[in-house]
Amino acid sequence: MLTPIRNVYYLSFPVVMGAVLSNRMATRLSDVAPVHWATPIMLALVVFIIYTVDRLLDVQRPDRPPTARHRFHHQHASLLWLVVAGAAVVALGLTFFLPTAVVKFGLVLGGLCAAYVGAVFRLPARHPALLLKEPMVALLYAAGIWGSIWVQRPTVSGVELTEALMFTGIAFQNLILFDLMEKRELLVEGQYKPAVFSLATEWGDYRCDLLLRWLTFGIFSCGLALCFVTADRFAQRSALMLGLMSLTLYGIQRYPAYFLRNERYRWLGDGVFWFPALVL
Repeated sequence: MLTPIRNVYYLSFPVVMGAVLSNRMATRLSDVAPVHWATPIMLALVVFIIYTVDRLLDVQRPDRPPTARHRFHHQHASLLWLVVAGAAVVALGLTFFLPTAVVKFGLVLGGLCAAYVGAVFRLPARHPALLLKEPMVALLYAAGIWGSIWVQRPTVSGVELTEALMFTGIAFQNLILFDLMEKRELLVEGQYKPAVFSLATEWGDYRCDLLLRWLTFGIFSCGLALCFVTADRFAQRSALMLGLMSLTLYGIQRYPAYFLRNERYRWLGDGVFWFPALVL
């Protein structure tokens, strides 16, 4: 019954929509008006392309991850490559409508993303550089959302930089949490392979749990501090909302058994990036 919804989820739709909503929040916080109409569309297409290509390359590796999302990409690889090609053509067409500053920024960021995806695909299964995957993805994801706005204005305030760093920390928190939860999920299903190489497996559950707790504490504390530092009501609301996003991810971490059922952690974990809609 939920197959169509699950398929939309496996296509990273929650992440794509989360990027668009987060971009709208960054737009309002930065007071850039008007932001070109093609900016959020381009962002959605690029996020979809990067996430989909990353998984399509993952499933070509002999040690491909055994998750349901990767099985979906493996079964529909031919069709998904066509969809990615179509999305790339549309994105290319949109570049002719975007401001020059956004196009230049997109070319640089797109080049970095392509280099990252290509490197990850070519590196050996247990190369130490693969441990940088989670922080790199978090940085690139946040850079696309906030950078596409900042290049359209002459200055960036300290409040904006702080909230962008909070958002980057949340993206990193999400990725590490998913690593831990996927590991536990595969252990329950009896499909876990010790050869799986990630920060979660190398650092171990205890150190990852400790990192996630400190991330939550730091992000939420920054959110509260910003409420006293700035008089901008929207900046205060968005700071508290970012703190709520981090606390929600901590709730998943705190009760793993509950959130492992029916992949609840995936739905809520990616759903936190829809929280900016609460303040828009």
